[in-house]
Amino acid sequence: MTAQSDFDFYQKPIQYQTAKADNAITRLKQALQDGDVKLDFHPTRGYLDSILSALQIPVNSQALVYSKTSLQLRPINPTTPRALYFNDSVYVGWVPGGDRLEFIASDPTLGSVFYSLPQTRTSARLVRDKGECLQCHANRRTHEVPGPLVRSLYTSASGQPVYNFGNFLSDHSSPLHERWGGYYVTGTHGKMLHMGNMFVSRDDDVDNIDFSQGANRLSLPRNVNEKLYPTKTSDVVALMVLEHQTQMQNLLSKAIYEERRAEHYDAVFGLDQNGGSDFTKRRIQRVVTELVDYLFFVDEFELTSPITGTSMFARDFSKRSPQTKSGQSLYQFDLNTRMFKHPLSYMVYTDAFKALGPKTTAALHRQINQILTASISTTNKARFNHLTPEIRASIRQILIETHPELGKLFSN
Repeated sequence: MTAQSDFDFYQKPIQYQTAKADNAITRLKQALQDGDVKLDFHPTRGYLDSILSALQIPVNSQALVYSKTSLQLRPINPTTPRALYFNDSVYVGWVPGGDRLEFIASDPTLGSVFYSLPQTRTSARLVRDKGECLQCHANRRTHEVPGPLVRSLYTSASGQPVYNFGNFLSDHSSPLHERWGGYYVTGTHGKMLHMGNMFVSRDDDVDNIDFSQGANRLSLPRNVNEKLYPTKTSDVVALMVLEHQTQMQNLLSKAIYEERRAEHYDAVFGLDQNGGSDFTKRRIQRVVTELVDYLFFVDEFELTSPITGTSMFARDFSKRSPQTKSGQSLYQFDLNTRMFKHPLSYMVYTDAFKALGPKTTAALHRQINQILTASISTTNKARFNHLTPEIRASIRQILIETHPELGKLFSN
């Protein structure tokens, strides 16, 4: 897609560019206008620290990207990498010396919406993107909806990607050896290797690059100007969560879009709008299947060594609520053979999950019930073999105690 007019979500029923947004950034913008929130300007980082505090985004979620893969590519380099921060609903990008902060906000109606905040002391004004961000953030890598993504690229010592070596889209199914190209990675991961912490030349033999040189780094390289950043890590566990969450969010956005489009199609052609036409049912079922597989970590890459971060990110994340009376939650990590102890995505607690349309929700609930009660059809059963009876039971109990809607499926 090369022109903004090519995006079909600009048209009815989504009307992405003209529909009113309602998300964490619009609420912050209103709070700033009302005087309920004030942003302080840091001499080095501008509004970053104040923004992270206002949006309740943990500093230890920091991921440092030295590949020049942002609109603000000029100031990005291995000494001053771009920094990313996130919580369940907002992603913040900051470049030392850059002229703006960048945001992606999860929006229950529009999926993901992009904003910027000029780094000028005179005006703390949040501005919605007019489509520039979508040239990279709305394509097959984001499931054809506006959204975040994590890419892994072979990167040179100048920060320029070496595109002729190829690149990878990262999520929880990605082999570790294809992840984090162009990222600094702090943490241990045993004998498993990744592409982070490495620089390559276009003259290198890509099949003989020694990625062990970037493995198991406990700190950032000396060339990084650590003093510029609010923390000194680019934690491997935070990176893993970021990869999972970005594509989970995109699939939720896709599901929201698909039901709205299906209902619009039925209305335009005068088809069954109550139960939905056969076309609508098939369309929704396809996206529900994608959602279910991703929610339950089907095809997750199996870890062969324990993973340990270098910050308090894993500790803090695993202590999040809601929890059961015994302290169990979907936020608890495994990090020995898989990412999470209870493999159902914590994103079921988000506003994006709650915003799924009624037909999508009904179909999704049926499948979740079947999967967790082992009553799924023989045809599909093999996809969920990683969910042992013990794991299914623990997830059911967590949902019963912590999720008002999904818990109802098992509370009788």
